[in-house]
Amino acid sequence: MFTYDSNDETEDVSLFDAEDEGSRKPKKKKIRHPIASFFHLFFRVSAIVVYLLCELISSSFIACMVSIILLLSCDFWTVKNITGRLMVGLRWWNQVDDDGKSQWVYESRKAAQGSKSVSEAESRIFWLGLITCPIIWVILAFSALFSFKVKWLAVVIMGVTLQGANLYGYVKCKVGSRKNLTSIATSYLGSQFLKQTLARDPAES
Repeated sequence: MFTYDSNDETEDVSLFDAEDEGSRKPKKKKIRHPIASFFHLFFRVSAIVVYLLCELISSSFIACMVSIILLLSCDFWTVKNITGRLMVGLRWWNQVDDDGKSQWVYESRKAAQGSKSVSEAESRIFWLGLITCPIIWVILAFSALFSFKVKWLAVVIMGVTLQGANLYGYVKCKVGSRKNLTSIATSYLGSQFLKQTLARDPAES
């Protein structure tokens, strides 16, 4: 199971010096990596479809469970190591330094001034698939819990864990590894509350 250690340090580094030349190209709306875009969605969507239709596809719980776990594992590896780098120029991983300390590294490709190398269409596909599927797995987890499908809880929890790990890692890459996600959310909610308060005062007076 993939876990995070909150005590680990993180660092920002540039993404692949060999790709600096590509960062000088302007952002385009067309899909430049169709195969990566396809497999970014294929494994994760297939895992959800097999889960929903498993009772119709096969009467063997073990066969369905193994198929879903294989799809989830392929999705985790593909998204973490390939599609994130190609589609949005982001990558994250764990490394152990010379002192034996575990360290999380979050990479973001540095675009040239005034230009970006990320395709707008690919970026939308990437983030849509990355955010939507974990939400679906969370819904399926509650559904399995309330319908007392205990045997499926391990499968849906694995779906939430693996896809949630990729979502968390890439959000950290996007907003910056040194920024605290909790403080960002708190700051946003605080600003929204302040806006509503200020907008309400004139009406009350």
